[in-house]
Amino acid sequence: MKKIDHKWLVVMSVLFGTFTVILNNSMLNPTLPTLMDIFHADAVAISWILTIFMVAMGTTMPLTGYLGDRFGKKKIYIIGLIIFMIGSISGALSSNLVTVIISRAIQGTAGGLMMPIAMALIFNAFPKNERGLAVGIYGVAAMVAPAIGPTIGGIVIGYLPWPFLFLVNIPFAITGIFLSIKFLSTTETNRSLKFDLVGFILITSGIASILYALGRGSTLELLLSPMSICLLAAGAVLIIAFVRYEGKLKQPLLDLSIFRIPTYSVSIAVTATASIGLFSGIFLLPLLIQEVYGLSEIQTGLLFLPAALLSGVSMSFGGKLLDKKGPKYVVPIGLVILGGFTLSLGFNTLSTSFWLILVLNCLRSAGLGMCNMPATTAGMNSIPDHQVAQGSAMNNVIRQIFSSFGIVFFSIYYEVRQAQLFSLDIAKQQATLQALNEAFLIAGTFILVMVPVSFVMKGVDELKKSSPQ
Repeated sequence: MKKIDHKWLVVMSVLFGTFTVILNNSMLNPTLPTLMDIFHADAVAISWILTIFMVAMGTTMPLTGYLGDRFGKKKIYIIGLIIFMIGSISGALSSNLVTVIISRAIQGTAGGLMMPIAMALIFNAFPKNERGLAVGIYGVAAMVAPAIGPTIGGIVIGYLPWPFLFLVNIPFAITGIFLSIKFLSTTETNRSLKFDLVGFILITSGIASILYALGRGSTLELLLSPMSICLLAAGAVLIIAFVRYEGKLKQPLLDLSIFRIPTYSVSIAVTATASIGLFSGIFLLPLLIQEVYGLSEIQTGLLFLPAALLSGVSMSFGGKLLDKKGPKYVVPIGLVILGGFTLSLGFNTLSTSFWLILVLNCLRSAGLGMCNMPATTAGMNSIPDHQVAQGSAMNNVIRQIFSSFGIVFFSIYYEVRQAQLFSLDIAKQQATLQALNEAFLIAGTFILVMVPVSFVMKGVDELKKSSPQ
């Protein structure tokens, strides 16, 4: 039997950990109504189970570049896994909602440490011309976990006591720790690095303010409330202050000069757009299947499973094509497929079959796989290797913000537009369908606008030719 190359063991090691984090978060979405009954809590209180994870993860990510360089990427990744396991055990042993929320904050902090570092560890193990395929295979976790998470969460909460929502993480976390200790390579450390406390306070406060405002903005009234507007404004001011402050430092928390590299900046824009495409589908499709066509949660889960698998296949294919041809032959095509088939979901009628919607969603997911991770890889390849952890952190933070924005935007659009159509005496089923169709058309158009911009990105060979000798 042929021995597995060590670099692929690195991918397998980080795959276990990040898959667990993403899976656990998506598992909890369909269980919130049940948890409301268990803890006798209202929707606002129970929503903190999701909101606190998002905020904790988003505010921890900016630290990962410094921590990875100062203490070693392998060590920080393993610490993140251990913290995640502690949060999972704490969640399973919780007796009230407050301790569940605290446990989710611990899990979010762990996720913030792990996600950017995982990408840096893979980049450290592979040469630039092989990273596309490696990141494509790793990215399967990012696509499959959100698709199967709700189904698994529904099964767990339906047949097992609720603490198993947290206990299911433990075997994966232990396996991830074992594989990471055995196969991850120790990276260089820089003990002379100084911690930028002021920058940390500014960026984490800014991100936390924005993510919290978006997390609570499930309705137009909430988003336009004085508190939400103040949080969004404060977050924007703090981030602007952070950008100005970091430009004056010799050892900034995040080196923002990498945004001057066109390929990296455009890759951020593409992945942010792709995130809106991903999460608009995750939010809108269950409404279409259940509210318009009256089908079950199980059929909703069936809609996402083949799409996730096809996305994983296309992600690996796109990564391989990226390594051979460069981003211009992959990312624009992926965006056209994603945007085009998202638009096609805007023409559903009351007689549209479930199977047609399934096929359209599978095809748009194939496009997502071809544009998301390949764009990320092209962007990371364009920056110096020692800045990959920071570049990954910024990519993840911006993606997190735009994912939240996408969900908030489409949930509010759906709510407001549906109410307008009701006021015109349009039947509920037809009004719901029209509101969802319009939302898909908006999402598809937004994605397609990014197609010409994506041609700015350069591959490894082009970057070598354009760099000064």
